[in-house]
Amino acid sequence: MIIGIPKEIKDHEYRVAAVPGGVEEMTHAGHRVFVEKGAGTGSGISDRDFHQAGARLVGRKELFSRAEMILKVKEPQPSEIRLLRKGQIVFGYFHFAASKELTRAIQKSKVTALAYETLRLPSGEHPLLTPMSEVAGKMAVQEGAKYLERSMGGKGILLGGVAGVKPARVVIVGGGVVGLNSAKAAAGLGASVTVLDVNAVRLRHLEEILPKNVTTLVSNRRVVREETAKADLLIGAVYVEGARAPSVVSEAMVKGMKPGSVIVDVAIDQGGCVATARPTSHSRPVYVKWGVVHYCVTNIPGAVGITSTYALTNATLPYALKIARGGVRRAVQENEDIRHGLNIDHGALVHPALLALYGA
Repeated sequence: MIIGIPKEIKDHEYRVAAVPGGVEEMTHAGHRVFVEKGAGTGSGISDRDFHQAGARLVGRKELFSRAEMILKVKEPQPSEIRLLRKGQIVFGYFHFAASKELTRAIQKSKVTALAYETLRLPSGEHPLLTPMSEVAGKMAVQEGAKYLERSMGGKGILLGGVAGVKPARVVIVGGGVVGLNSAKAAAGLGASVTVLDVNAVRLRHLEEILPKNVTTLVSNRRVVREETAKADLLIGAVYVEGARAPSVVSEAMVKGMKPGSVIVDVAIDQGGCVATARPTSHSRPVYVKWGVVHYCVTNIPGAVGITSTYALTNATLPYALKIARGGVRRAVQENEDIRHGLNIDHGALVHPALLALYGA
């Protein structure tokens, strides 16, 4: 199979969908790999590195016109969608539930879209979402701490406080991979952390592994309202496979937050779990609504390309090889986890969550 690795063009996206070691594995398996010139620059990988690994360096149009499978990180941008061909396989993050426009455009292109974020193991784990959720969870605290600074529009509070001064209150809505990593990062800085989740079993697990400055609470409307009002930093970390994130924090709750507080909605890729959240970019990461700073960047891990690229491609390569070996049909028949990743098949919606959201 001819596998294409394009340069990512989303705003300040520095990741790339393969590394030289992965290219070498693909070529060793008998595949031809085309890499767009400059694709690895943001991740510290040169064209020479890719060439020495066995890739052919090409321009964008040639890559899209000849590749049978496109490996990407983020969803195809409008200029890329125009280059897609009927029958091509596109393997990457899509987050279709957040954009009907993207969904219909990919359907119209008649490609087969396999989404990293819905590929699921029998255990329920999302192995291609997990590494980026780890990065996003830690970065959510990093960015939240920055925007709590007065010079950045925040209330002017240090996350961990100092001797004789209370630390900031961090409230995390969702106790999954993002929530866990946010809690570890915030607690490590000395903040007072509260994690909310509807799953009491998950909360018991978090209680066992997190430090004593982390409190867990079963989530309901009253608890979310009370904890949101106390928060200096609120992190949205809710994920429902293939579906739009539920709006857990209402606009009224945001109105009730203290001026200069910060919201980081990591769930914005799936539409956001905060009612006042709207997508932002690394170029313009924040806006203020009801006196609260909102950070809603849709590709948070893209800012740390070296870390994110290697963490992501460690996870995606085995699946890319399985798909390339026998095509999508064989891959979904032999691998239930890959079957969950199939969102659009030759233009037709097939993932249950997308069918429930958009219909056929």
